[in-house]
Amino acid sequence: MTGDRPKVFTIPAGNAFVDCLARGLMRQAGDDPLVLAQTLLLLPNRRAARALSEAFLRLGEGRPQLLPTMVPLGDLDAEELALEAGGSLGATQDLALAPAIGETHRAALLAQLVERWLASSGSGLPAAGVIRLARDLGRLIDEAETAEIEWEKLDDIVPQSLAAHWQTTRDFLKIVTEHWPAIVNAEGHLGPATRRRLLLDAQAELWAKQAPDYPVVAAGSTGSIPAVARLLARVAKLPHGQLVLPGLDQACSGELWAAIAADPSHPQQGLARLLERLQLAPKSVAVWPEALPESPVASLTNLALRPALETQSWRDLAGGASERQRRSWQRALAGITWYDCSDPRHEASLIALLLRRSLETPDKTAALVTPDRDLARRVAAELRRWDIEIDDSGGRALLQTPPLVFLRLLARCLTEDLAPEALLALLKHPFARAGMDRAALSSLCRDLERHLLRGPRPQAGLEGLRKSLRRRQTMRPPLPTGLAQRLEGLFDSLERCLVPLTVAFDKPIAAFSDLLDALLKSAEVLSGDDDLAGAARLWAEETGEAAAEALVEIRSAAAALPDLPPGDLSGLIESLLEGRVLRPHYGLHPRLFLWGPLEARLQGADLLILGGLNEGSWPRLADPGPWLSRPMREALDLPPPERRIGQSAHDLLQAMAAPEVILTRALKQEGAPTIPARWLSRLEALTKVLGIEASLKRPAAEAAAWVAALDRPKQVQPQSPPAPRPPLAARPRQLSVTRIETWMRNPYAIFASSILRLEKLDEIAEDPGPAERGQLIHAVLEAFVKAYPKALPADPKAALAAIVETSLASSGLDRSLQQLWRPRMARLLSWFLDMEAQRRDNCREILAEVNGVLDLTGSGAAFRLTAKADRLELRSDGAIALVDYKTGSLPKAADVNLGLAPQLPLEGAIARSGGFAGVSTAPLDSLELWRLVGGAESGEFKTLSGGKNPSAEDLAEAAEAGLRALIAAFDRIETAYLAHPRPGAVPRFDDYRQLARVDEWSSDTGEEG
Repeated sequence: MTGDRPKVFTIPAGNAFVDCLARGLMRQAGDDPLVLAQTLLLLPNRRAARALSEAFLRLGEGRPQLLPTMVPLGDLDAEELALEAGGSLGATQDLALAPAIGETHRAALLAQLVERWLASSGSGLPAAGVIRLARDLGRLIDEAETAEIEWEKLDDIVPQSLAAHWQTTRDFLKIVTEHWPAIVNAEGHLGPATRRRLLLDAQAELWAKQAPDYPVVAAGSTGSIPAVARLLARVAKLPHGQLVLPGLDQACSGELWAAIAADPSHPQQGLARLLERLQLAPKSVAVWPEALPESPVASLTNLALRPALETQSWRDLAGGASERQRRSWQRALAGITWYDCSDPRHEASLIALLLRRSLETPDKTAALVTPDRDLARRVAAELRRWDIEIDDSGGRALLQTPPLVFLRLLARCLTEDLAPEALLALLKHPFARAGMDRAALSSLCRDLERHLLRGPRPQAGLEGLRKSLRRRQTMRPPLPTGLAQRLEGLFDSLERCLVPLTVAFDKPIAAFSDLLDALLKSAEVLSGDDDLAGAARLWAEETGEAAAEALVEIRSAAAALPDLPPGDLSGLIESLLEGRVLRPHYGLHPRLFLWGPLEARLQGADLLILGGLNEGSWPRLADPGPWLSRPMREALDLPPPERRIGQSAHDLLQAMAAPEVILTRALKQEGAPTIPARWLSRLEALTKVLGIEASLKRPAAEAAAWVAALDRPKQVQPQSPPAPRPPLAARPRQLSVTRIETWMRNPYAIFASSILRLEKLDEIAEDPGPAERGQLIHAVLEAFVKAYPKALPADPKAALAAIVETSLASSGLDRSLQQLWRPRMARLLSWFLDMEAQRRDNCREILAEVNGVLDLTGSGAAFRLTAKADRLELRSDGAIALVDYKTGSLPKAADVNLGLAPQLPLEGAIARSGGFAGVSTAPLDSLELWRLVGGAESGEFKTLSGGKNPSAEDLAEAAEAGLRALIAAFDRIETAYLAHPRPGAVPRFDDYRQLARVDEWSSDTGEEG
């Protein structure tokens, strides 16, 4: 062969690229293993090199063999590219290339420029926002260096007449055009793309002067990077050089090929530009030895993706097609299935099911191909229901690995002053130890949550937790024996562990290096115990090693990072590590894979599932980005955004030619309708024109039925509403007056709380609401009445105000909430004092929160009714008046008369029997409700007795009789504790609704709609 005529081949779509390439190279090497070992292979990326190595291993049936030298052009290092024939690196040394600047170091340096520009413009961003902006600038720099543009043109393409937004953008981009080159040169570094270009051009120039005497094969690349394209052109002309292109469409005429070269969204445009550089027509490119002809599916897909002005050929083709040709098209589509799914969750479940089904065929391989990382994560999670860990080329986000999650939780915990949610998340992390055994800490953490962190939010910090503990020790029910001491010990341990970070967080502004060092030191102390030091636990295994490596890189760039408020530490770490992934090396399924479109281009599987085929997902939107408009990009000679669509289309075309292909998309995304990928629409339109559309798309109901069957039980047996009938000995013999209404309206709640002893837990760090405000009001009124039971003080308003301040101070409520509640409390307490002034003349004494009991006997065992009256007035005439304070809604008069709101009448029954402590038997004068709200209407007075209503004595007598009947009914074993037995008297609140499955059975009975 001569060096003048390019030696260019293609492996047509439908062939497994790396397997076909490996077979051809092994055939060329023949029986001499040294020929293969001396071959230099130039591949697109490291993933392609790994895939080709595995292909050689498969074809060699596991036998030891000498493999070619494989160099990934996309991730090029000087040491990986021989710049002299014979493989020495002398030319590299002659170039004296500076090292490439690290991504983190570059982001830190750019962040300084961004922060300086923001300060000069009078604006600002948190440290994390500055870093993200710097990373975006870094990507723009890479794109510009890759495209080899001249930034000096920027001033010429943004005239003064352009919108102010673009003028501001131009000024901002001076960071890149004026300041950045000087800084990166002063640092002694090169941009990664610039260094790669210099290396590639040096290699091409060296080979132009002295051709190597060993085989050089460039395979799998489309030459989208200009420097790579120049090197590929040089390889094609070497005496021992070969260029192998993926999936070239050789059926194009010259006119069509010219249209493709001008259409950046076409899948063949990159190859068209490369062949134009080589001055070759598609038909002059040879098919790689060992490769099969292009698959019929690839031919149809190429036809569907022709430039828009060329689609008129579809009708010409359909008009002249014979029945035999139509059948051949149908056979070509026989291996393709298209499923529309209702939403991303449905799509992920279907894909996981299809992948799992493929494993039923021995040795069958299957892969999901998608650029949608959310879909990929969903599918990986769905596969875990069968204990399958899929080989994901996208890897796992480094930020989601246990060591970095632990560090972020620790930083968040200090930022939020040990807020309950953050503290529990930290202590429940598997790495948390605080110097004790993991099981002991877990048990103590559960006690901390249940007894201290559920309910109203404690005050901030460890001191706030200690105050909450002291307050909790004065409340009922008491804490379990020894728990207070154990919790104090936990707080002391936390304080010791957090000392480095607490000291760092005490400063309003701190150096990032100091904050990071303090975070790491506290994390290592917090994760240590007697069995293992914290550092050994945090940085062990591949997740710990990867996290440590990333943190070392961040620490090395810390000097260039700006000082920041300690609260920004977690966000800054996240922004610095955003996008980094960890790819596990073991424990993955050998026959299932999850690939991005680029990885799928060079690999093959028996089944390919192409997922997420919606506009905006695959392909991504053709967005020019925030920095440059389309005209500006064109003037700077930057590639148009549509070029990425063309590259995605080429990846899709390669994947479509697999032996079996399934296409999936979601009809809705976050509730909004989606648009199918343009390629699907093209393919659907083509099949309609050709009259073969019925062979492609499957009914949506088919996929929905499969997914529904995953969680459908084998047999569904409807169940009746729960009707527990516990033994009589287990049934409660004592209830309070407030529980009697629950007993009538919802007996199941009594069964769950009094017999099963189940209590609903409060929410974690619950914001104080109406219930807590009501408790505070009751406490204030109780304290006032007990302080002045017979006569009002000289200044009632001042005395009540003092009690309010004392109660607020001891409540543990946040000060801002206290300020919010004060005006409302002032209004309602003013109304209360007015009522007091009206009633005191007719009262000889007032009792507050007085306990009372009434023992009821009958045919069954004795039953005790208990009560605590909010207010009991001993009138001057010897009668008794009972008052119940309400801070919510008042019961309806009809419910009181029907006995469905019996609390106050039952208190009357206790009073008239002399059941209240310190109160003798006396006539019952009135039953009253005082509604204390403090809103537009400060208070409301309502009497339940007298006037048109029954007398207090009658109400009390009726309530007692009703209670006796209720007791008698539940003293019969056949009486069940039903949930909501009276549809017209359903309780407003039900803590046991889910336990009783009310929502399941009420839909059949018609209750509650």
